[in-house]
Amino acid sequence: MNETIRIITDSGCDISAEAEQEWKGLLEIMPFAVTINGETKLDRVEIDDDEFYQILKDNDEIPKHSQITQIQFEDKFRELYGAGVRTIIVVTINGAGSQTFSQANIAKENLKEELSDLDIRVVDGRNYSLGYGYSVIEACKKISEGQSVDSVVSYLEDWAKHVEAYLVGFDLRHMKKSGRISAAASFLGELMGLKPLIVLYDSITEVVKKARGEKAVIDAAVDTAVSKMIPKTPYTVITTTKPEQEREFIEKLTKKIGYPPAMVEKMGVVVSCNAGPQCVAVFIRGQERD
Repeated sequence: MNETIRIITDSGCDISAEAEQEWKGLLEIMPFAVTINGETKLDRVEIDDDEFYQILKDNDEIPKHSQITQIQFEDKFRELYGAGVRTIIVVTINGAGSQTFSQANIAKENLKEELSDLDIRVVDGRNYSLGYGYSVIEACKKISEGQSVDSVVSYLEDWAKHVEAYLVGFDLRHMKKSGRISAAASFLGELMGLKPLIVLYDSITEVVKKARGEKAVIDAAVDTAVSKMIPKTPYTVITTTKPEQEREFIEKLTKKIGYPPAMVEKMGVVVSCNAGPQCVAVFIRGQERD
């Protein structure tokens, strides 16, 4: 493995601890800080997914997560430079929903003269969770295979301008309270037993389907995702605390598409802050944007 290259992402990526360990030495995941009931903890370091799901169920307060700051990025860049790293690829959570992308760019500019031989590439993941977490793992594979930094960055940027998330909200309480997923906040069909299917990418958050009951909305999500994805491309699924519905969702996707998800992981702390503990989502490669 090339010890002069690192890929940095943030903990909104929902890459598993096992995958993080597998790519140790190439991949670094910087944690977001999450605050609830006046207490701040570092994601993946001081709190894990299952703990956080329980906190969400037991508390009415909506947790808040902060961006990773320019200072934190600068410190990380200097640390890696001191360890002999000369190329850093940074892939961040959706720049339309977080300032983390812009903070990484500010840090890059601030260190341009101080670390003049450090090549920093910053890529906006343009989505959430495995929407960019999947591409980060693929980038690790490509680097380990000897692909050039330019080709890996091109892959990451290409993935980001195609990826779309289709989110099924089984319980909208946290989505509505957080207000960060505006489509859920304005959804009014719950009293009639309707469940929304929400598409997310860039600054877009829209209800694209609504169906009565969990089985119906799962079917709608499968049909919609399959109709929107480019055939024979990889897709990923993120789960929470609805194992029966999640299993049905994955089985129906696999049957309709003809092959299983490339990754299935649990939704992490950062995304759960806004989506809550009762949802499931699929991430696909759709048509190119801009």
